[in-house]
Formats: sequence, C-alpha cells, structure tokens
Amino acid sequence: MYHLTSDWLAQLPVANINHFEPVSGGDINESYAISDGTHKYFMKVQPGRGKQFFAHEVEGLKLLSQAANTPEVVAFGEINGDGYLILKWLDQSSGSQFELGQMLARVHQIHRDQFGLDHDFTVGKIPKHNQWQSKWQTFYVEQRLKPLIELAKQKQRWNKNRSQHMSNMIEQINEYYANQPVTPSLLHGDLWSGNFTFSNGKPYLIDPDVFFGNREFDIAVTTVFGGFSQEFYSGYNSIYPLKKGVEKRLGWYRSYYLLVHLVLFGETYGPALDNVLEPF
Repeated sequence: MYHLTSDWLAQLPVANINHFEPVSGGDINESYAISDGTHKYFMKVQPGRGKQFFAHEVEGLKLLSQAANTPEVVAFGEINGDGYLILKWLDQSSGSQFELGQMLARVHQIHRDQFGLDHDFTVGKIPKHNQWQSKWQTFYVEQRLKPLIELAKQKQRWNKNRSQHMSNMIEQINEYYANQPVTPSLLHGDLWSGNFTFSNGKPYLIDPDVFFGNREFDIAVTTVFGGFSQEFYSGYNSIYPLKKGVEKRLGWYRSYYLLVHLVLFGETYGPALDNVLEPF
C-alpha cells in the first residue's frame, strides 16, 4: 500500500483532511476513504502515473451521467507525480438489478456515427487505441483484439492452439459484420460485477472505460464472472431488446475480456480463454 504523508494530504483541494484509511477498490488503484470531519470521500491514487491517468475515467463518468447514476467527481489532479481522483462517498445499499439493466440500456441508447472515442488511453497497463472507425469489425479486431494478442505473445502466454482458434473467430467476426449493420453505442467498457453498486436503493455505474462500440460487448462482459441476475437482462431488454442470436456472438467478446485477464494476471485465466475459443 502506498504511504500517504500528511504533507501529501495537505496538498489536496479538499481542506482539513483529518481521517483516511485504505479501502478495497480493485487491483488497479490504491483506494482510500478520506474525511474532513463533515464529508466523506472516496479517493483513488495512482503512484507515479500523473493526472492523465484519471482524466479518462472522469470523461467516462461525465458521458455515462447523461443516462446513468454515477459517483460525483469532486476533484482530480496530481501531487508529486501521483495521480489522484476524489469522488463523493456512496453508502452501499441493496437495489434492483432490473433497474440496473434498464439504466444500462439507456446508456446504450446514446449513439454516435462511428466507433471509438475522441482520445486514446495509453497510460494504463492495457493501452486502448480509440481512433474513430466506420466499421465495428475494424475497430474491434484491429484496436482491441490484435494489440492484446501482441501483449500475450510478449509475455509468452500465447500458443499455436490459441492462435488458430482466434484466427477462426476473427474470420467469423469479419464475415458476419460485413452484412450486419451496427449502431455505435456508448459503452461502460469494463462492466463486471465490481463496477456497479447500489446506494440509497439506486443503481450506480463506477470505474468506466468508455468508448462507442457494439452494445453486445458490454453484455458479454457481464456474463464472464457472474454477478448479474436474470432480472438485469429482463430490465435491459424491456428498454432496448438485444438482437436475435446474441448468445452465439457473446463468445467473440468474452474472449477479449479473458484475454485481458490472461495478459494482466497470467496463465490462471488460460483455461477459461481456451474454453471460450474452443468452438471457433
């Protein structure tokens, strides 16, 4: 855990911080609960990564907030080269997954005319290349799958079997979308169960990695590690029904998410990736 000094804390734009303690907040950031005695905040720190690390998340929260509940950004910046992001604290509660699904559907109804985003995100462990593309298959294969495959090769976590099945899958993707139009939707981009919560009974989306893409990408990610009930999908479909045959296509995107985990965390995720790729 990164050691926050009183001098470091004194430079925050929130005055009179008199209490801070580490809290769980995923495996990417150092996370803390901080308080000035009156208000409580959630703070994430990226040692040595600078302000730019959190600019992408702040932009994502802003975009999602057009249609979703998101944590309120108090401030983000840099102290001694360390990036930080301060959000208003959310007290967790129970809530309706049906409403969560409806909320995600409304996010996906925010559309653009191309796939991508107006900036890349290259300061994370997995660089995201977001140049605008008119074809979904071009964006997904060239700017998501292939860079990850290269990283897996560099870490010696790639093999002939994975390469063959991935090539077959990419061929399927290219063939399918050559004749199937896709409307670019605003995506959360990393929608596993750790990236939603409930506060005062309302659903919230947190920790986004946004871009405009195929909404089936977000849906596929929700199915990889569980945590989303049937009510979630019912709520989603009540607002923005998924297209016929979606189950057959989800593997195209589950493979990406498991490949991310293979690159970041190692061969522990190899069998799950191989299992998803096996049908191709």
